[in-house]
Amino acid sequence: MTTSDTNNNTLSIASVNLILFAARQRGINADALARTVGISVDELRNPDGRVQIRQVQALWREIVAATGDSSIALKLGEMINPVAIGVLAYVMMHSPTLGKAFEKLCQYQDIVCEGVSTRGEVVHSGRSVDHFVLSLHIISPDIIYPEYTLNSELSIYQSAIRALTGQHVTATEIRFAYPRPLNTSEHERVFGPAHLTFDADVTAFVLDASWLDTPVLNANPALSAMFEQHATGLLNQLKTPSLSSRVKAEIVLLMKGEEPTLATVADRLAMGIRTLQLHLKEEGTSYQQLLDEIRKELAIQHLREQNLSTTDIAYLLGFAEPSVFFRSFKKWMGVTPGAYRLALAA
Repeated sequence: MTTSDTNNNTLSIASVNLILFAARQRGINADALARTVGISVDELRNPDGRVQIRQVQALWREIVAATGDSSIALKLGEMINPVAIGVLAYVMMHSPTLGKAFEKLCQYQDIVCEGVSTRGEVVHSGRSVDHFVLSLHIISPDIIYPEYTLNSELSIYQSAIRALTGQHVTATEIRFAYPRPLNTSEHERVFGPAHLTFDADVTAFVLDASWLDTPVLNANPALSAMFEQHATGLLNQLKTPSLSSRVKAEIVLLMKGEEPTLATVADRLAMGIRTLQLHLKEEGTSYQQLLDEIRKELAIQHLREQNLSTTDIAYLLGFAEPSVFFRSFKKWMGVTPGAYRLALAA
């Protein structure tokens, strides 16, 4: 993935549930935390679902605030089972060697997170020891807390490498493309004895290239082909925008003080109203559901902007009356817009 459209920046539900599991381990009501950023319990139960990266970034912010632990992302790999991240983990588990597992990680990265591009390269130093550099490149403008994203991925990768090989593999160096924190003790504990470099141009996990030939424990070639076929199908789905995502994009463009109508969206997509409704039904949704989803996401976003009144937000979302917005928001989130804003400020 070389470019990124903010409408396509998503994270798999499996990955979101791993983050929420870490919150539960700290005694946090994870479902309530998810609702705070507009993620419903029903969404979390859909194994094939996706969540907007901007919501996941807000989720990290809320988890850090609730736990008081700014380094919790670094501990993610220790707190969860690294093979629980879905089909990508199974593809890697049945690769013959660690090097092949890294190839599959780079190939299918988008299945897990579309906001980060992962690349692997063997670097020949001219000495007796070559190095393998697994680099992470943030490509989504929605990632506003890069340290949480990068720390969690590096932590999970390290745990996954050890689980795949059954050996205590350690990096020779880890580079972080963000400023050095005031306290790096948790970085040193999690990644030691690797040399840690901050303010790097690129985030990278560097290890001795000889590890690439290490066999993956219990790899099964037959299962590898099966899981890779499934992974390819998922990746193709992500690369081909669904009709639902196209409809949502049109709704966002049209929502300028009035409710975008089904007829207008159908016309912009060069489709008949009935045809559009039938295709959305095939995708398990409806125009009204998509309109509500967009309104909910934008309402949550706008309520963080203190310069907008709830009446202003109701107008921006195309509601004819503020009272209709208030009732709709309470249906979505269980509280009124005003109560939700107060909870954010608490």
